[in-house]
Amino acid sequence: MRRTIACLAVALLPLWAANAQPLKPNTPSILHWTPEQQREGYRSIETIYKTATIARGEAVRVLGKADRTLELSYTRDGRSWTIDDFMTAFNVSGLMVLKDGKVLVERYGLGRQPQDRWISFSIAKSVTSTLVGAAIQDGKIKSLDDPVTLYIPELKGSGYDGVNLRQMLTMSSGVKWNEDYSDPNADVARSGTTYNEPGVNPIVSYMRRLPRAHEPGSTFHYNTGETHLVGMVVSKATGKSLADYASEKIWKPFGMERDAVWMLDAAGHELGGCCISMTLGDYARFGQFILEGGKAGGPGSARAIVPDGWVAEATGQRITGGALPQGIGYGYFWWVGSSGGFSALGIFGQSVTLFPADRLVIVVNSAWPRATDRDLSAGRSAFLYAVRDAAKGL
Repeated sequence: MRRTIACLAVALLPLWAANAQPLKPNTPSILHWTPEQQREGYRSIETIYKTATIARGEAVRVLGKADRTLELSYTRDGRSWTIDDFMTAFNVSGLMVLKDGKVLVERYGLGRQPQDRWISFSIAKSVTSTLVGAAIQDGKIKSLDDPVTLYIPELKGSGYDGVNLRQMLTMSSGVKWNEDYSDPNADVARSGTTYNEPGVNPIVSYMRRLPRAHEPGSTFHYNTGETHLVGMVVSKATGKSLADYASEKIWKPFGMERDAVWMLDAAGHELGGCCISMTLGDYARFGQFILEGGKAGGPGSARAIVPDGWVAEATGQRITGGALPQGIGYGYFWWVGSSGGFSALGIFGQSVTLFPADRLVIVVNSAWPRATDRDLSAGRSAFLYAVRDAAKGL
């Protein structure tokens, strides 16, 4: 896990760079916002881009305060660090630590308040994969062995023939894809804007023209386009928008405190791989939902939202090798280390990290100056492990 966060250029610049729909003309690319634009825009994304609402329910799960507070002082690069030092150096807008579902730390920065949402970037991928599990539990998706073409028939006759949902969730479809953000002709830059076929989602139009590079299931290759396809599978299988299904399966039953918003593509569909905005407390609640095995409801009345064993399967090392460093695996849109922890990660410093053996959830929302940065990732990793160590005796 330490290398998961420290070494990977993870949660790469997603497809919404070409597909997110701004509300105003001449909106600057979110990938190149100034620090001030980040501080303001990350917590008010619905005023800048078209979004759908993930409605909360009537009841809110209260995150009670732990009896003890977390005292943290650790050494990195020859200097002593505190929580304040970390938040200042890493442009952190929100930090929350839960142990046994109770708050050990809740801190805010960059002018953010508890009621303010913050953009998830690729943390949304882990929400989407959880909704796949919910659709299986509901009988809307029969199996991860189902071919993706069963749900998106427009992909028949393409490189996605013979690719199943499990291979999509582990980013091992084998379809050729270029996610080089410095190349204006890369797939990640061109998908969703190159073709306009009436009645076909523009991302599907692009991706069904891609050739195959590897045998399906054989090679991990990060492909944000496919995460949007998985989101479309959920919508087609359930007959509901991703936002409505997320409300029904997570936000309402688990007791999220505030409506969330989910960014839309050019066709008005939620981007399965990106950009849910929620409060710091709701990021922590999502982590706790996963920590509790994907169950929701009060004590003695919890019901399973996903199948038994789904969380363990989704957050295990389902594939290794390929572009993944040694010892690092990938689950169903979750990054999985070798030390018992796993993370949902997003660019510019977003993370939800779980250490199940320690009954610990750690959420960090940030506004890094760069989308991905090895030094910043290493510094965050050192902080997360310092938190885990300090929380062991509490």
